Formats: sequence, C-alpha cells, structure tokens
Amino acid sequence: MRLQSFYHLEGRGLLEFIPSKFLKLDNVYPSMRTIKIFDTTLRDGEQMPGVSLPVNYKIQIAKQLDKLGVDVIEAGFPSASKGEFEAVKEIAGLGLNAKVCGLARVVKDDIDSAIRSDADMVHVFIPTSKIQVEHTIKKTPDEIVDMAVDAVEYVKSHGVECMFSAMDATRTDMDFLKRIYKAVEDAGVDIVNVPDTVGISTPFKFYEMIRELRENLSVPIDVHCHNDFGLATANTYSAVLAGANEVQVTVNGLGERAGNASLEEVVALLYAEGFKTNVKMEYLVETSRLVERLTGVKMPPNKPIVGENAFSHESGIHAHGVLKDARTFEPGIITPEMVGHRRRIVVGKHAGRHQIRKILEDAGYIVDDESLSLIVQKVKELGDKGKKITDLDLFAIAESVLGEIKEKVIDVEEVTVLTGNRITPTAVINAEIDGRKKVISAIGVGPVDATFKAVSELLGRKIKITEFRLDAITGGSDALANVYVTVEDEDGEIFTARSAGLDIVMASFDAVIKAVNYLMLKKRKRR
Repeated sequence: MRLQSFYHLEGRGLLEFIPSKFLKLDNVYPSMRTIKIFDTTLRDGEQMPGVSLPVNYKIQIAKQLDKLGVDVIEAGFPSASKGEFEAVKEIAGLGLNAKVCGLARVVKDDIDSAIRSDADMVHVFIPTSKIQVEHTIKKTPDEIVDMAVDAVEYVKSHGVECMFSAMDATRTDMDFLKRIYKAVEDAGVDIVNVPDTVGISTPFKFYEMIRELRENLSVPIDVHCHNDFGLATANTYSAVLAGANEVQVTVNGLGERAGNASLEEVVALLYAEGFKTNVKMEYLVETSRLVERLTGVKMPPNKPIVGENAFSHESGIHAHGVLKDARTFEPGIITPEMVGHRRRIVVGKHAGRHQIRKILEDAGYIVDDESLSLIVQKVKELGDKGKKITDLDLFAIAESVLGEIKEKVIDVEEVTVLTGNRITPTAVINAEIDGRKKVISAIGVGPVDATFKAVSELLGRKIKITEFRLDAITGGSDALANVYVTVEDEDGEIFTARSAGLDIVMASFDAVIKAVNYLMLKKRKRR
C-alpha cells in the first residue's frame, strides 16, 4: 500500500514517494520529532586538508555555533596536541548552552585528556569493519567489544556523558555491529553514533541499517555521514526517517576528503520536511560566512542554502516569475530571509526585459519601451562575448542609451596610498560627500585593504567587500589589471562594479567608489 503524506507543504512531502516497506516505524512522523544537531566543524571539519584553526578562531566559531542553536559542539580531539586540549578546555569553560564534546580513542590516556578538558561529553570510537581491523588495531572481535565496553564504563565512572562510535560502521558486518552497540548500551552509553566513515553508503541502504539498529537498541542513535559520493545530506535524511535521533554535520560541509553532511543543507531539508530542530535558521548564512573567513575555504557560489547564487536569478523566464511570486522558481518553503540570505536579480545574456527594467527603475532610471529594447540588446551582446555583466555595466549602457549621467554622491579629489617595507600601509582620501569636504585616513594589512577601510571611514558606515577579483588583461610588467568588486552595505544592499588600470590599487579604489556611488544613489532614490 502506498504511504500517504503525513503533512502538506503546498503539495506532497518526500516521505510520500518512499516505498512503504522502508517506513515501518511510528517514530518517522515529523510532527512528533525534534532532531538534535551535533556540529563537528571544530573537529572533523578542521581535518579538511589546508584547514588549521588556532584557539581564538575555534572560540569564535564555537560562540557562533551556540548562537545558531546547535545542541552539541564537538570542540576537538584533546589528546591530539596541546593546542587541541586548550581549545576544548576553553570552549568548555565559556558557559555555552550547547554541550561541548571531546573525541577520544578507546585508550585511557585519550579519555583522561578529554575528561580533564572539562568536556560535557566524551566521544569514544574504535574501528569495527574488517578492513579497518586488519590494517589498524589487529584485534579479535571479542577484544574489540571488550575495549569498547571498558572505555564506556571508564567514561561513565567519571560522571561524564558518553557517545560511542563503531568506526566504518557501514562496512561492518551487521551482526557484529548490533553486538557491539548492544554491549555498550548495556555498559551505560548515553548515545551511539553510526558513522559512514568513507561515504560509501546510499540512502536506502543507510535507511535499512539505521532501521534495523533502531529496532534492536533503546539508546538514542546519532549518524555521521561523509560526502564522497555527494550523498551525505541524503543519507543523513534517510537515517532520520529510519529513526535516528541526532545528526552530525559541519558548517559548509567541511571535513576529510569530500567533507561531511552540510549543517545548512540538513537543517533546511529537515525543516522543509516537517521535522523540528533547535537551530535558529536566520543565522545560517552569517555562520557560513564566519567559517568561510576563518578557515579560508571559500564556498562555491552555487552552494545550496548559503551560496551567493542560492537565491539569485539571471534567466529572463525565472526572473520574470520570481518578480511576480518567488515560489515560481524557488523552493518556497525556504525563503532567503529565513536563512539570513537575500534574493538577487542579476544581469546576463539570459536576462529578460522585465528584470532589466526592474533593476533600472530601482536605481532611478526612467526607461521607455524603445530604450529598453536597445539596452537589452546591448546587454546580450556583451554576454555573448563572455563578459560577466555588473550592475555598473548595465547602468553605463543605460546612461549611454538614455543620454543621462547620474550625479555623484562621492566626488574624490585626491587619493594617496603609502606602503613599503617599513611603512604601515596607509590610505588618505580627500573627497566631497554631498558637497561637504572630508579628509580621511586608514591603515590596513596592505595598500588595497587600507584603501577599502578608508572608503568605509569616509562614508561613516559599514561597507563590506564581499567579492574582490583581480585579472591581468595584458601580459608583462605593465599589465593592465581588471578589478571586479561586489560591495555590500550594513543593510545588506549589494552592488557590483569593475574598473581597469595599470595601478592595481587605484583600479580597486575606482571600482569600489563607483559601486558605492551607485549604491547610495539607488538607496536615495528609493527613499
């Protein structure tokens, strides 16, 4: 018999399309369940090649995760290094609402380090798959079970919560897996974790595994999925359907190899499918950007939920629909505002008349149908040449066609930038803002950074450069530089611009000033 949907989201939920034989348990009902979020960004996420977080960065991320509302923060592997121990101990002492967890092998010294770090929970693990056992610990099944039980009992004897993981569970013999989980349950473990350590599982296989474990265990079940085949989010969701109580995730999907299940994707999907979490979704983008900045791992623009293009539309058909009703070409159940994002209508060769008219009118241009046709034609011609069309490009085309030049909010008279081996990079700007003269100086880590900071000081408001790209148009030491910038103000308003020149600093400054000028004019016209 085909399963009927348990709830309605202007249509049918994913549960309705899953064969009924895979849904046998009462606890799959979304309306009855809150799924806990276990974040391992600071442990497994940091194991991503090229990522190494100092203690102060870990503390910043931990505070943000607590603000976000995750239930558990795995702060690190205390026995791995002195810095790891200090990080876990400091985070445990912050007084966060989230529980703080420390990882440990089933080794007394590891467990002692985790306990001394004052973590609320110790997460112990041991390899259980045949290939892992043969090439790592080389123990018999009985010895492995005894080691797991001893570790759990040792943790519990210190009055600390304990999580147990059978490492490489998805490649472990199912009978042995049930045996070892049942043994640690009898030993008093608080929660068991089922890790898809090498990302080898698939949603229906993982569902069946978690369902079988759920039927044999009374303790809560947690899952940890890797993304080697791009299925981490799908596997995590299928585990929840099978009865998992908690899911392990990382911000931006960071982690070993292809990474872990992405926090933002999992939380958004659970919400869309009717499950509850304690995560405050409006902080998802904010959290993603903080982790992106501190780890140095830039997210691709098409990253689901938090990527720059997650709610951006270029195609004329899409943009036209979205301008009338965003649900036409967006999921609908998740809006950009819900996750701290914003919707963008961008210009390119696929753009249509409606979106170009909308962008121009928002910026204060009055466009008749004949002029609009010519502007659209020129935009498409640029797009066909492979050029990324910025807002400034569009306005320049519009001004050329309409014969009007916008006034400047900021009129720069002079810019001086000082830098050198023994000179702190400093920028001085002499300019007029709405007819009032200002002279502003700022320092930075480099001449471009100092220049950008001086612009922010000049405006007396917070201006962020959310994207900065530099390309050499020509070769040689006198190469012409093409600078592309995206500027965002304190209200989340965005503007893109480009400039070219032999001087990288001046080209960067010119692009930013152009962007800020148009951004301020646009906001002034709107008011």
